[in-house]
Amino acid sequence: MTSPAERRRRGRAARSRASRTAHGRWIPAADRPDPIRLLEQQAEDRLADLRPIRYGRMADSAFAFLRGSAAVMTADLAAVPDTGLTVQLCGDAHLLNFGVYASPERALLFDVNDFDETYPGPFEWDVKRLAASVAVAARDNGHDEDRVHRAALAAAHGYAVAMRRLAEMGELDVWYARIDTADLPAMLRKGGRRRRQVEANLDKARRRTSLQAFGKLTERGEDGRSRIISDPPLIEPVPRDELRRVGKIYSDYRATLAEDRRVLLDRFQLVDVARKVVGVGSVGTRCFILLLEGRDERDPLFLQIKEAGRSVLEDYLPDNPPEGRPLSEAPVAHGGRRVVTGQHLMQAASDIFLGWTTGPAGRHFYGRQLRDMKGSADVADMAPSDLRAYADLCGRTLARAHARSGDRLAVAGYLGSADTFPEAVADFAVQYADQTIADHAALLTAIDDGTVAAQKGI
Repeated sequence: MTSPAERRRRGRAARSRASRTAHGRWIPAADRPDPIRLLEQQAEDRLADLRPIRYGRMADSAFAFLRGSAAVMTADLAAVPDTGLTVQLCGDAHLLNFGVYASPERALLFDVNDFDETYPGPFEWDVKRLAASVAVAARDNGHDEDRVHRAALAAAHGYAVAMRRLAEMGELDVWYARIDTADLPAMLRKGGRRRRQVEANLDKARRRTSLQAFGKLTERGEDGRSRIISDPPLIEPVPRDELRRVGKIYSDYRATLAEDRRVLLDRFQLVDVARKVVGVGSVGTRCFILLLEGRDERDPLFLQIKEAGRSVLEDYLPDNPPEGRPLSEAPVAHGGRRVVTGQHLMQAASDIFLGWTTGPAGRHFYGRQLRDMKGSADVADMAPSDLRAYADLCGRTLARAHARSGDRLAVAGYLGSADTFPEAVADFAVQYADQTIADHAALLTAIDDGTVAAQKGI
């Protein structure tokens, strides 16, 4: 068994592969792929009628562009040396892919909450994307350059501090570690504006349940049964000839759940299905929402079954785990199972209905509850101090997620006790924010000249 000292030495040795200060430089490669071409390539297998919605949403702001362009940033990160210190990556660790949700025990937790791009890879890729998203959000909010840098630094510093602390903990303590939102208001000044806002957001999340979705998303049909409201192009009924295929997807998804979850799910009856447009980067992927009914129509359950294609990381990372990686096996080939496995590895607790399946034409899907007290922060109006506090929280949360799968002692050994790595990542984030703004402008130009079609305001 490798000793803690040897694991830390392995991390320090990775500095010869990628020095900590090297993370502070961002110079686009001479052969950097055109970002619009990368987005178009990614969209080739998506529903053609929904692609303009994706571009319309990405055109809203530089931050919206960053949210939808994980493929672009991944290509940029892959073009520079990495540490080789592998963890289970979120793959798209921007600010809005953190949030609150209900644990199986009904505690409200704060954690990473999007895993469409999850894949094993070098830990710093997630840290850099998080810090870059903070810098872009700060720029969009009109913060001055000093505050932009300080906000990005808060994310990287929070990550480093948390990883050093986690490196001193035992295996079970790391696995059971979680951020319970009951502790968040206590961290804030009593009666302060930020505390009141956090408490209001948590109360709002607690109300975001299947019953709340039932009142918002359904109406009574001519046959007296509840039906999902059609709101094209965002929510559309599934054509009758597709219902059987969706039913088969649902049945196969059910089979991947643990036996006790299947018993519970079988107490519900499938009532209706609709196609739904979700997110920014995910627009165009095949996604269905399913309305199920339990004891009666006042006992609803909404599930989301969403297509899981290849992660944007897969083209740039090895298929087999490098020597010394503590993950138990190579990345799984099935996209839906990849998402489910990554979520279980990274989250402190996961949705009880998280499962996966293969649909028509061999397409991969995963399923979960549509709403289970889920909520996220509104970063668009955050004051500089609030954004720094939130960035720090996300950084600490990301470190805990990485520590569950990767060698936290090696990562802590690489980071060391100084702030060299966080400072470098903050410098990178500010420079990459400039790149994101330029790429966003390129998208606007492509829309204006008709290279891509965009449907705004949806």
